[in-house]
Amino acid sequence: MLRWALIFLVVALVAAVLGFTTIAGAAIGVAKILFYIFVILFLVSLVMHLVRGRTP
Repeated sequence: MLRWALIFLVVALVAAVLGFTTIAGAAIGVAKILFYIFVILFLVSLVMHLVRGRTP
């Protein structure tokens, strides 16, 4: 998921350099949403790992 966020970020940067501001804005919006979903899933995974602990 982080890979997709970075891909959309690169697409947004290229679109911004070429002057396609609407496409750049949309790509940045998608990249931000994917990044936040990635962070939330990472934190949930981290908490679940800490709650479970080690198995004997």
